Amino acid sequence: MSERVNEEKNFPASGTKRTGAEPDGTPAGATSGGAGAKSGGASPVAAAKAEAVLPALGPMGMLRWAWTQLTSMRTALFLLLMLAVAAVPGSLFPQRPANPSTVTQYIKDHPDYGKILDALQLYDVYSSAWFSAIYILLFISLIGCVVPRAIAHYKAMRSQPPRTPARLSRLPEYGTLVIPADAGIPASSAIDDAAGLLKKRGYRVDVRDRDGARPSIGAERGFLREVGNLVFHTSLIGVLVSVAIGGLFGYSGQRILVEGDTFVNTLVGYDQFTPGTNFQSSQLQPYSVQLDKFQITFDRESRGKNGQPIDFKADVTTKETPDAPAKKEVLKVNDPLTLGGTSMYLTGNGYAPVVTIRDGAGNVSMQGPVVAKLQGDNYYSSVVIKVPDAKPEQLAFAGFFLPTAFITDEGVSFSGDPELFNPQLTLNSYYGDLGLDDGAPQNVFELDVKKLTPLNARNLDAGGITLAPGASYTLPDGKGSISFDGVKRYVGVDIHHNPGQLYALIFALLAVAGLVTSLYVNRRRVWVRTGTHDDGRTMVEYGLLARGEDHRLAGEAAAIRKLLAGAWDLGDSQSAPSGTADNDGADTKLPGAGASQVPTDHPAADFIQSTAGSSESKKDQ
Repeated sequence: MSERVNEEKNFPASGTKRTGAEPDGTPAGATSGGAGAKSGGASPVAAAKAEAVLPALGPMGMLRWAWTQLTSMRTALFLLLMLAVAAVPGSLFPQRPANPSTVTQYIKDHPDYGKILDALQLYDVYSSAWFSAIYILLFISLIGCVVPRAIAHYKAMRSQPPRTPARLSRLPEYGTLVIPADAGIPASSAIDDAAGLLKKRGYRVDVRDRDGARPSIGAERGFLREVGNLVFHTSLIGVLVSVAIGGLFGYSGQRILVEGDTFVNTLVGYDQFTPGTNFQSSQLQPYSVQLDKFQITFDRESRGKNGQPIDFKADVTTKETPDAPAKKEVLKVNDPLTLGGTSMYLTGNGYAPVVTIRDGAGNVSMQGPVVAKLQGDNYYSSVVIKVPDAKPEQLAFAGFFLPTAFITDEGVSFSGDPELFNPQLTLNSYYGDLGLDDGAPQNVFELDVKKLTPLNARNLDAGGITLAPGASYTLPDGKGSISFDGVKRYVGVDIHHNPGQLYALIFALLAVAGLVTSLYVNRRRVWVRTGTHDDGRTMVEYGLLARGEDHRLAGEAAAIRKLLAGAWDLGDSQSAPSGTADNDGADTKLPGAGASQVPTDHPAADFIQSTAGSSESKKDQ
């Protein structure tokens, strides 16, 4: 802007006479024609800009421009926002890796747009091409931002502090001190004292012209601010990489274990299994876990919370490998087991009635515990039993299990306590085709009775089946029998393997530490200049400058002034804080702006060089 103003002052409007030799060598009296005249009275600078032709970027130039745009911090923030928005469909639509059957049913229920969503990979959001593209671009952008900044900061740390400005009085914080002549402290000694104090305060110090008439110091500190910033952004990259590793090579699964059952870490050992994108079955280490006993402690002292569970403990026997010795361990809530690189969490529990079912021929078609699904208070649980091996007709049972059964006056059963004080098994029985022979998957906790014929129910003449432990019941029409042999407990466990989990935690902690460092560490520069007055006094001036906003810079200036005054025993006469009071007495205005001259009694007047407005001074500031 200043260049254009100067040009317009030096070059009159087109068509006027020039009265002297012009800066560009145009003879005096010549009219400014040419480009200026063709542009309708515009200045030659504007005409030159109008006629300028930008060179073509070319392929390499376009690549450089694209790389510059991609690696800008603005682009990185935009990609981070895009990644958050792109993750939203993952919570709106069922995801195939978590539950494939739900996705299949969703497509059947929405035939008009279900297949379109599948083509857009909205059922596989986190492994889709478009989500991966945003993820990879964000990763590249962050690397492109951090690496050049790290290189530049490394060079800045190895370089010397900036040279001393010609006029320290122009700095935001400025002050002066006067050492009496009888103190015997020359300018060189004073500058050494100041250098030592600043070093103790954590500054990197560079002494200039120690033996000259006007020695000075350039000091700088606060490099940890940029280091924290770099650590923060590098840690974000580390978190992204760790999460990606966990998504690619991790897996998770669930398993229900009844007392006495053993889980082996193989694919067939899981009730439900969710693999990572690049999961291989060879990653599974074949450890084993046997549930020996599960114990629940109920609250029996509080009135309002009587019967509430207050502690869960599962006694298990583990083996790291099939040949390893057995080890007794305890699995508790929020205290997982760590085996084979996986973490096993206790997530649920309940009761499993033990039943024996015989078919019409008297053969045992099923025997063992049946997991009861919790449905209400006091461990009220639903029970579904499917017996596909029964002959001549397949059998099924559906009902509920009550740990402590009570019956109302209306004949409705309910559970009055979560412990096994009066266990009861109430069932309806059915026979027919269970639909299991065609291989279609079914929910073990649900029974579709549409194609089945009821045998026992409350609305039938045979009535329902009500069993206590040790009791048995013969089914109508010679279909077989069922006996209630006892009750066991079961636990539900979640098993997770995430190879990037620990690294994600470490990088997250580093990111927080880097962010806190970048917020609370300030980048500051200090300059001190000394000199000897004609009457023998040693004159000292100092100035402080912050890189960015620093609301504590005034306090730092006051602390440095106090240290300097204390080192030279100047007492309280010169302990006034630096800043506005000192700057008001100094010549801080540009020449020609109506500024008054520096008072002759000002201590810094002997040392301030009149270089304001020069290119060198502007560079220093």
